[in-house]
Amino acid sequence: MEIKNLRKINDYQWEIPKTGKMLVPGIIFGDQKLVEEMDEKVKEQVQNVASLPGILKASLAMPDCHWGYGLPIGGVAAMDQNEGVITVGGIGFDSGCGLRTLKTDLTLDEIKSKIKELVDSLFETVPCGLGSRGKIILSKKETDDLLKEGTKWVLKNGYGVKDDLEYIEDNGSFEGANPDYVSERAKKRERGQVGTLGSGNHYEEIQYIDEIYDKEAAQKFGLFKNQILVSIHCGSRALGHQIGTDYLKVLAKASRKYHIPINDRELVCAPINSKEGQRYFMANLCALNYSYANRQVIVHLTRECFKKIFPGAKVETLWDLTHNSARWEKHEINGEFKKVLVHRKGATRAFGPGREELPENYRMVGQPVLIGGTMGTCSFVLKGTEVGMNLAFGSASHGAGRAMSRTKAKKIWWGQSLLEELKQKGIYARAASFSGFAEEAPGAYKDVTQVIEAVDKAGLAKKVVRMKPLGVIKG
Repeated sequence: MEIKNLRKINDYQWEIPKTGKMLVPGIIFGDQKLVEEMDEKVKEQVQNVASLPGILKASLAMPDCHWGYGLPIGGVAAMDQNEGVITVGGIGFDSGCGLRTLKTDLTLDEIKSKIKELVDSLFETVPCGLGSRGKIILSKKETDDLLKEGTKWVLKNGYGVKDDLEYIEDNGSFEGANPDYVSERAKKRERGQVGTLGSGNHYEEIQYIDEIYDKEAAQKFGLFKNQILVSIHCGSRALGHQIGTDYLKVLAKASRKYHIPINDRELVCAPINSKEGQRYFMANLCALNYSYANRQVIVHLTRECFKKIFPGAKVETLWDLTHNSARWEKHEINGEFKKVLVHRKGATRAFGPGREELPENYRMVGQPVLIGGTMGTCSFVLKGTEVGMNLAFGSASHGAGRAMSRTKAKKIWWGQSLLEELKQKGIYARAASFSGFAEEAPGAYKDVTQVIEAVDKAGLAKKVVRMKPLGVIKG
């Protein structure tokens, strides 16, 4: 069967043909049901992105895609280094938002009787919720140093272990980040927020592996059946949001200055190599560095909690990735490797085997691709593929994707009732806000298993293991 205005390439790939102002076609990944259920606004946004100067190959949408600001959430756009543009709408306001997954040497049998104690300890130790503040109050110089150095700064100051760096994308630190291009208001809003989860869909979750799909890849990643993992989802907090807000105004002026045709005011942009484009890029690198540092401090706090309850347990980094970013990468374009700026918003980097960016012990299998589900269902670790490199610049979904608005979710679910429902399923949860908890009800999201199946069948990434939740803390 066909879908209106889409050309079926195969069961998991659909094309919006190049028409009107589009410079490239649009490609939506997903099975027929997922694509049919996507809001019409998604297709419109994919087309608008396809009209941006310098876009290469196609405007892409992942299987979990839904309407967003500028790019759809789940959108990917790669830009030519000379002709392309950079846009806030292609990164999002929570720049650097991502997922860190920790692997332990503990098993389900060892931890299940102490899950309440562990979750309570995490809830008391890791600040979460709207406007939450931590114990690390940075001076102006320390703030600038952290924005320049990212994870390296927090490691130097005693939060974490050096081995963590090898298993963080970009080693947790972008060169070229320049705090001079971050406003004082953004830095002021940061105050005390490093090492905090925040609110919305951010969480920390205790999980166990209940299914292994690829034994060889699982072994390479150090994963085994019934192993306890911990996943931390958060980003650059108020600092990143303010950077995005500040540069919307700058890029709106730049769009007019450089006579860039804009189909959607949410896609205001600047040429990458312009003064405005470069300043936003360097400010955004600061937000990315901050997000990596933020997760690293939470990892340190998490290890402290485990140390109290499970003395001697190993808690190591499996992988840390961001799914809101614009980064320089090398990709094959028309048979030639080129440096391109890849915007991913609500999309995960999923590099395949052989990429030099990957740690040596992961390089031959491809990177771990971390895709979180909902607190009542399951999450997955996949591996990057060569097919995905060619199809989507090495990109995959980042989560289940919302199926309804937060407002609608709060009309259907009540936070306290939801906590009890999860408890009946054997999942112990703590929340900073009942209202915020209701917004994140599992039923407010798409079926993550269906999304993962589409990612796998499309070849964007391949399944390695599935994790089920045991305990969760939410902002």
